[in-house]
Amino acid sequence: MVDKAVLAEIIEAYRANFTQVDREERYKWEAVACFQNNWDMDAPDFALMLKNALAKAQNLLPSSGYYAKKMITALAERDPGIVRSAFSNLFDETKPIFERVKIFKKTAEDMSAKLSLNKPSIKNHNQELHAISVYLSFAYPDKYYIYKRGLFAEFAKRVGYTNVPKRGDDKNLLCYFAMCDEILSFIAEDKDLLQLSRSRLDENCFADENYHMLVMDIVYFGCNCTLKSHLWWPAETEYNPGISKEEWLRLLKNREIFTPDALAVMRRMKDIGGMATCTELSKKYGESPNFYNGVSVHLAKRVVEVMGCPVMEKDNWGSKWWPILFVGRYATKETAGSYVWKLRRELDEALDLIDMSDIPLFVPEKPASKRQYWWLNANPKIWSFGQIRVGEEQGYTIFNANGNKRRIFQNFLDARVGDIVIGYESTPVKQIVALCKISRESDGESILFEKTESLISPVDYDVLKNIEGLRESEYFVNPQGSLFKLTEQEYNIIMDEIRDANPQAYNESKPAYCKDDFINDVYMDEAQYDSLAALLERKKNIILQGPPGVGKTFAAKRLAYSILGEIDDEKIEFIQFHQNYSYEDFMMGYKPQGDAFELKYGIFYKFCQRAENNPNEKFFFIIDEINRGNMSKIFGELLMLIEEGYRGKRITLAYSGMPFTVPENLYIIGMMNTADRSLALIDYALRRRFGFFAFSPAFENAGFRNYQEKLGSDIFDALIEKIKRLNRAIAEDPVLGEGFQIGHSYFCGLSCSEERIAEIIEYDILPTISEYWFDNTEKVEYWKRELHGILDD
Repeated sequence: MVDKAVLAEIIEAYRANFTQVDREERYKWEAVACFQNNWDMDAPDFALMLKNALAKAQNLLPSSGYYAKKMITALAERDPGIVRSAFSNLFDETKPIFERVKIFKKTAEDMSAKLSLNKPSIKNHNQELHAISVYLSFAYPDKYYIYKRGLFAEFAKRVGYTNVPKRGDDKNLLCYFAMCDEILSFIAEDKDLLQLSRSRLDENCFADENYHMLVMDIVYFGCNCTLKSHLWWPAETEYNPGISKEEWLRLLKNREIFTPDALAVMRRMKDIGGMATCTELSKKYGESPNFYNGVSVHLAKRVVEVMGCPVMEKDNWGSKWWPILFVGRYATKETAGSYVWKLRRELDEALDLIDMSDIPLFVPEKPASKRQYWWLNANPKIWSFGQIRVGEEQGYTIFNANGNKRRIFQNFLDARVGDIVIGYESTPVKQIVALCKISRESDGESILFEKTESLISPVDYDVLKNIEGLRESEYFVNPQGSLFKLTEQEYNIIMDEIRDANPQAYNESKPAYCKDDFINDVYMDEAQYDSLAALLERKKNIILQGPPGVGKTFAAKRLAYSILGEIDDEKIEFIQFHQNYSYEDFMMGYKPQGDAFELKYGIFYKFCQRAENNPNEKFFFIIDEINRGNMSKIFGELLMLIEEGYRGKRITLAYSGMPFTVPENLYIIGMMNTADRSLALIDYALRRRFGFFAFSPAFENAGFRNYQEKLGSDIFDALIEKIKRLNRAIAEDPVLGEGFQIGHSYFCGLSCSEERIAEIIEYDILPTISEYWFDNTEKVEYWKRELHGILDD
C-alpha cells in the first residue's frame, strides 16, 4: 500500500509544476504515438520499420553508443527474422509475462554474442527489464507501465510502498505494475488532474485514455521533486556530509571556522530547542532573518573548505549549503517563517560538549537613535538619482525656482548630518531607487546629500502604498513636496522591503586565489597569464576564443578570482547568450504585469548597479557563447558605454529616459567557440571594443605533462599521442584549421579507467570529428579505427 497523504502531496506538486513538466516530458506521449503509427509486425523491411517506430524514444532508450535502442535496431539489421520472432513472442499476451521477458532477453544475449557486437567497454546488449517494459508499454500502453529500477525504488521509498524485490529479480516488473495500479486508482477520482493531462495532448501525442502514461509521469516527477511535507530533508540516504561528532567538536574549537557570529547562531539554535526558522530566531534573539541564513551559508562553505566533504548536487530551493549543518522541512501555517532547520545529530551532540556561555544569546538593545529619516522626491523630468555616482554629493535648494519656500520648509531646517535619506523618483518611474545621507545641513540656501547606494532592484510605489504602517506617513498622506519626514518605524518598514529585494552581502573572509593558482589550474604559463590579465585591465572587455575543450569557461572565472585575489562569487555574474536573447533580458524592457506593462530591469543593469555601489571593488560579468546572440541587438546603446574610453560616462536610456553608466570597475569576459560553423562572425564595430585572446590545446604545457606523468597510464599516454596527431591533421585541413582542434579539458580529472577513456572517445571525440568531416566518411572511419585501436592494443 502507498501512503496516500504523501502521494497526494506529490500530485499537488505535479499539478503546480505542470507547465514545466509538460514542456519537458510530453515527448513520452509523442514516442508512444510514433510507435503506434509505425509498428507493423509483417513489414517487409522489419529493421527499417523498427527504427521508425522507435524514432522518438531517444530519451527512453538512450541511443548514443550501443545502448538499448541502437542495439535492438543493430540486431534487427543483422537478422530481422530472429528479432521479428522475438517481438512477436514478447507481444503474445496469451503467454505468461515472465516467460516472454526471459525469452526476449535470451534472444538478445545470444544474438549479441553470435554477431560479435561487443565493444571493449560495452559488454551488455541492454535489453533488460527497462527496455522490455518500454516495448510492452509502446505496444499495449493501456495495460503496461514503463519500468525503471531506480525510479521504482526511489518512489516506493517516498510513498512507503514496501513490496520491492531485490535488484535483478524479474518480479520487480509485476510489483512495479502493482504500485502503478494503486496510483491509477488514486488519481481516477481527480477529474481536474485527468482533464489537465488530456488538455496537453495534441494530434502528435498518444491519447492515453487509461492514463497509464500519466501515472508513469507522476512517478518520474515524484522521484525528483522536493516535497513540502513533514519529512525532514535531505534523508540520510540522499545526502550526508559525513562529519562525525568528534570532527564537529574540533571544528567548533577553531575560531576561524566557527566565528563569533556562527557560534551565536549555534547557541540560539540550541537554546530554542535545536530547530527553528530564521524568522523565529530573529524574533526571539534579534538580528534579521537574513543574518541567520547568511551566517549559516558562509559557515557551511568554510566547513567544506576544511573538511572536503561532499556538497549537495542540486541546489533545491537554495539547499546547496545549509544541509551541511541542518536538515529541514517546510513550516506549518502556525509557524513564523517558511522553512524549519534542525541541527544535524552529530553537530547537535558536539554542541552539548562545548561552553558557549561567553557568546551573547540576545542581541544587545541599541540606545535610542538620534538619527532622523527622510524621504526625498526627485522629478526625473528635471533630475535623477541616476545622475549621481555612489559617494558623490548633490545639492538641493530649500527654495523653489520662484524663490518661495519649499513645502514643509521646516524639514529642510531640521535635517542633520548623518540622517538617512530614502531616494524616490516620481512619475513616470514611481520607485525608490537609491539610499543617501545628509552630508551638510542647511546653510540658508540648500542642503547637501551624498548617495550611498543605488538599488539594484528598485522598490515600486505600488508595493508600499498598501502597507498599513505607512498610511499615516507624511509622503503617503500628501505627496506634494520634496523632503518628507519618516518615523523610525516607517523607515524600518521601507528598509525591510528594500532589503528583501536588495539583500546586503555578508562580509566573510574568502579563500585566497592568486596568479600561481590560476597557472596551476588552467595549464597556462606565466607570460601568457600576464598578457591576458594586462589585456583585460586595458580593454575592460575581452573574448576568450578557441576550439571546444580548451578550458575557456573554466579559465574565465579563475581569471576573475586571480585578479580579485580571492574566490568571491558575489563579484561575478555568469550568463549564456542564445539566439533569442534580447536587450530586454539583458538591460531592461516592459513586461506584462496584470492588465498593464511594467518596466523590468535586466541582469546587466542590476550588475552595473552592484558594481557602482562598490567603486573600490572589481566586478566581472562573464558571458558564455557570446557570439550566439545578436550582440548589436542585445547591447544596444551600451556598445558605446562598455568601451574603455566611455566607462563612467552617462547617457540617457531609450526605454526609461534615465541616465545610466557602465562603471569603470566592471570587466566583461566573453567566451567564443571558434569551431562552431553555425555562428556568425563578430562585426568590426563590436570587435574593436573587445580584446581577443586565443586559447589552444595545452598538451605540451608543463602543468598538463606533469598531470599526465602522475597518472602513469600507458593507455592515457597513447590516447594523448593520438589526439596530438589528430590535432595536426585538423590544423592542416584547409577547411578547418587550428581553431577546430580537440582541447585538453576532455582529458582532465580522469581516473584513467579503460571504461572512462572509451566513453571520452565514443561520446566526445568521435561525434566532434564526425561533425567536422561530415562530408569525408573515409577520414572519419580512419580516425575511428585509430582511436578504437588504443583500446584494442
